[in-house]
Amino acid sequence: MKSYEVNFDGLVGPTHNYGGLSYGNVASQSNSQQGSNPREAARQGLAKMKALADLGFKQGLLAPQERPDVAALRQLGFTGSDAQVIQQAASQAMPLLVASCSASSMWVANAATVSPSADTADGRVHFTAANLNCKFHRSIEHPTTSRVLAAMFANERHFAHHPALPAVAQFGDEGAANHTRFCRDYGEPGVEFFVYGRSAFDSRYPAPQKYPARQTLEASQAVARLHGLSDDAVVYAQQNPAVIDQGVFHNDVIAVGNAEVLFHHQDAFLDSDAVLGQLQAKLASKGGHFQAIAVPRAAVTVEDAVRSYLFNSQLLSRDDGSMLLVVPEECRNNERVWAYLGQLTAQGGPVKEVKVFDLKQSMQNGGGPACLRLRVALQESELAAVNPGVIMSAPLYATLLQWVDKHYRDRLVEADLADPQLLLECRIALDELTQILQLGSVYPFQRQP
Repeated sequence: MKSYEVNFDGLVGPTHNYGGLSYGNVASQSNSQQGSNPREAARQGLAKMKALADLGFKQGLLAPQERPDVAALRQLGFTGSDAQVIQQAASQAMPLLVASCSASSMWVANAATVSPSADTADGRVHFTAANLNCKFHRSIEHPTTSRVLAAMFANERHFAHHPALPAVAQFGDEGAANHTRFCRDYGEPGVEFFVYGRSAFDSRYPAPQKYPARQTLEASQAVARLHGLSDDAVVYAQQNPAVIDQGVFHNDVIAVGNAEVLFHHQDAFLDSDAVLGQLQAKLASKGGHFQAIAVPRAAVTVEDAVRSYLFNSQLLSRDDGSMLLVVPEECRNNERVWAYLGQLTAQGGPVKEVKVFDLKQSMQNGGGPACLRLRVALQESELAAVNPGVIMSAPLYATLLQWVDKHYRDRLVEADLADPQLLLECRIALDELTQILQLGSVYPFQRQP
């Protein structure tokens, strides 16, 4: 039976803004309080989805979330009507209103961790929504994320859904941004690679000194247990604390993997030789041939990698066995990175082509091509069981462009977040979107009695 890796991209929400909310994410903080363009952001994301679908890759999308999150503001003591809650938050605690308006769910690499049926004990595709509890604005996402994923992957014969891990620091889970899977073929048993920043309960593990390590070893281990993964199908690796302190807040800012290939920076992992050795041995036991492409620091510094988002790229397999690397425009604008990519495609390795996309609206908030997509490996029968309304096509692309142009503003600054009309605009847009994508009632405002 044929199998596929399907990329489900996050659709940018109507409240896309530059709140500078993500400490440790250099781009997010450096662009704080600039004016954003939600309409352009959504169009840029849709253009990437459509382009990859046109190239023959299986492509879907995840819907954005309702923002501002009035329920979260009520939990923090603001009262009255929805409009009064927003106005109180704006006058008394603007940072909380900004956080409740974040469109960060667009980066669906953080939505969940996904294990395909070939790896799991019960032969189903498993999803665990990420708790994202390191940042308030992201910690409020997982209830809606779980409902959206359940509406997309609804067939219990094929799909299993787990709630987020306990919302405490010891089980900080950032989803697929710290998870990669290696395999000979997407439908065959593979090796799942979990990268963590620290251990919550063992002080022998080093930790970064400047920025937080968002993913814990214990969270990664819990997800592996929930998904029914055997020991021979899992490798755990600690991210280099020194690169976290340089702005590498997730593994997907310093490494990307696909099929049998890991493309990573020389300084990505704490003990690279041991990590690569485990990956090679475990993949070999499943009939695969592991290949590591280590980018030397002499060619590309960690600072270059963070500024260009070289590794926050998509590594995609073509039908002929070659690979396409999808990178943001910032890679072409960095002389050293672009020179390295020219050498990479010329040296006869698996990466034969580099494709550049303009994702400036997302990049200015610290999210590149890889942040915008959640990868799901599916057998043909499983793909047939996915909600067809979320699979990208030419008609859906045209419909969503019209929907964006109808509902999204072309400029948003912090002061606009205090406008209660923005919440109404968001709800009207999302209500229409659930009909377009055939999702049913997944948003809180749709589920109120």
